[in-house]
Amino acid sequence: MLLRYISRRFLIGLIQLIGLIIAVFFLIRLLPADPVSRLVGLNASEDAYRQASIQLGLHRPVLTQLAIYLGFMPEIQAGLLQSSLGVSWVTGTPVTREIAAYLPVTIELVTLSFLLAFAVAVPVGMMGALNPGGKADKGVFVYSLFAGSQPEFWWGLLFVYVFFFQLGIAPAPLGRLSPMTVPPATVTGFMLIDSLIAGQPAKFLEALHHLMMPVITLAFILSGPIIKMVRQNMMRALQSDFVLYANSVGLPRKRVARYALRAAMAPSMTLIGILYGFMLSGAVLVETVFSLGGIGQYAVRSVLAFDYPAIQGVVLVITAISLLVYLALDLIHAAIDPRIAY
Repeated sequence: MLLRYISRRFLIGLIQLIGLIIAVFFLIRLLPADPVSRLVGLNASEDAYRQASIQLGLHRPVLTQLAIYLGFMPEIQAGLLQSSLGVSWVTGTPVTREIAAYLPVTIELVTLSFLLAFAVAVPVGMMGALNPGGKADKGVFVYSLFAGSQPEFWWGLLFVYVFFFQLGIAPAPLGRLSPMTVPPATVTGFMLIDSLIAGQPAKFLEALHHLMMPVITLAFILSGPIIKMVRQNMMRALQSDFVLYANSVGLPRKRVARYALRAAMAPSMTLIGILYGFMLSGAVLVETVFSLGGIGQYAVRSVLAFDYPAIQGVVLVITAISLLVYLALDLIHAAIDPRIAY
């Protein structure tokens, strides 16, 4: 039964991914922009414009371009079926290689931020729900509204000013490592993992130190809505029939709280999955403040340059990761509540 549930969810995700690929392909070509003029300049001759259009493949009909992109043209081995996302029109580098360089930065940042936010939000949300109307509950409610309503770039700049400029306990926002440090050999693209693989614990600690401020910034912003969701769902679970029965038969308070938390985690995990997919491309402001050079900055540059292959590649990869996250959350939901798989 669980295998059939997983297969069904995977098939639905695959259909969604294919539909989004086709939709993005046509939507970016409907934009009032001319990538050829952006490449050759507005004062280019007609011959130069035509040659650039041929070089980019834009002289072909749109459906032919789609067939090439999907890999249905055997004579042109540069489509999705051939595991190719195309070549960037700006840099001339394969999009797959560029995304492989930028994506690990954002995944590392977002994953660590969510782990920290989750570690803080769950006990804080439980504390507020277990003491409704008390000072702790009011403080948790105010914090959740305050943290979730602030722009992340402003907090990033504020943290840089306080912890780097005033206190001097944080590194300068100049990237993943100090400008004077030679990075470890790239194996996975994740600085922390590559430092451990290279057997360089000093660089691991330095990379972790440089991630401290951006991770705290994102975790502070993300913890607000997660705390609010955990608190509300926990309060709803504590008022449910099975918790009232558990209290009436005299079960320990901690055990009852664990039962209520298990019931409250399913909708909270859904929120975390949605936020994770959003932050993969939405962390661009934090990446800019701390000079991290992640996938968000790469996506913005690609959009401004009308780099169609890069835009399509970013959307495809982020969507695929988001769908995998949602699939993992569905499995977690099925583990929490087996009735979902039926």
